[in-house]
This record gives sequence, C-alpha cells and structure tokens, in this order.
Amino acid sequence: MTEPFQCGLVLLAAGGSRRMGRPKQLLPIRGKPLVRHVAEAALAAPVASVVVVLGAEAEQVRTVLKDLPLQLALNPDWSVGMSSSLRVGVKTAIAHSPGLQALMIALADQPDFSQDHVTRMIARYSRGDCTAVASLADGAMVPPILFDRSWFDKLCAIQGDIGARALLKERTDLVATVSVGSSTDLDTPEDYAQFIN
Repeated sequence: MTEPFQCGLVLLAAGGSRRMGRPKQLLPIRGKPLVRHVAEAALAAPVASVVVVLGAEAEQVRTVLKDLPLQLALNPDWSVGMSSSLRVGVKTAIAHSPGLQALMIALADQPDFSQDHVTRMIARYSRGDCTAVASLADGAMVPPILFDRSWFDKLCAIQGDIGARALLKERTDLVATVSVGSSTDLDTPEDYAQFIN
C-alpha cells in the first residue's frame, strides 16, 4: 500500500514591515491578526504540518498563535532577507516531518490565502507532470508555491533578499500554475486601507 501524499506548509512571517510602518503580521483582518487569519487557513488545508517562521516582533506574533497546532521557528537573522527565513522554515519542516514529499511556501501578508487554493494546487501537482506548482495572478507566478522534494536542497541553499519564486525561473519546464482569484500583498498602509474598504 502506498503512503498518502504528504505536503507541508511553511508560512513566512518574519519580516520587519518597514513599508507598512507597523507590524503587518498583527494588522486586524476580519476580526483577528493577519498572521492568525492566514495560519488558520493553512491549518484547514490538506497539509501534513504547518511551520510559521518568526523574526521581527517574534514575541507578539508568537502570542497570537500560541494555541494553534503548528510549529514555530525563530529566524534570528530575519533582517538579512527573505532567503534566511525560507531556509529556517524548510529545515524546520523537514526536521519535524522527514517524510514530506512536498512543501508549500506561503506569505503571512496575503489575506486572501485560502485552503481551497491550497487544495487545488495539490490536486494540480498530483497529475504528475510537474515538480512545482505556482499560483498565477495577472500573468505572474506568485506565492503560495508548492515544491516537491527534488527542490528541497535548492530551497535550503538560496541566498540574499529573494524568495523561493526566484528558483522557478531556472526550470520553468517543471513548473505548473493554478490561477488565484486575488493575490493581495499588504505591504503599505495604502494596501491595507484598500483591502479593508
């Protein structure tokens, strides 16, 4: 009997929110902090485990997540750039669940993140003709992005202030896409004001 497909999820929530001017992880979205809103959607998705990477405002973020069944990983080097948080998250996910066949990388500043989209991405991957699945918004590949095990070493080796999306350009022939209705990133006060109005 074959083992059921196991996909983990890494939620990057370590950024310093420089452009927002206050911790965007804690912005109120639909009655709860943004990071909790996204984490709850991740936990509702068909994934084996969820790792949230903390950095800036780690204690405040930890407090709003403390009762959820997820793994918290602290990135002390969060200010170096996104790749450092990516490495911490991937290594933590693999250590916690060595049998993972894939990992989805998601961002905590995407309030439209949904379990339905995660389910559709996993279904697309299961067709077997790709090793990664990216979300597609306005013709661009955006997070969340699913990577199978063949990408894990590359994810752990990425450097600089770039995210996992940069890897996709190397092997576009291995990447499938799933359209996402909305891919809002809350980076600035204007983004937030527009989203809540």
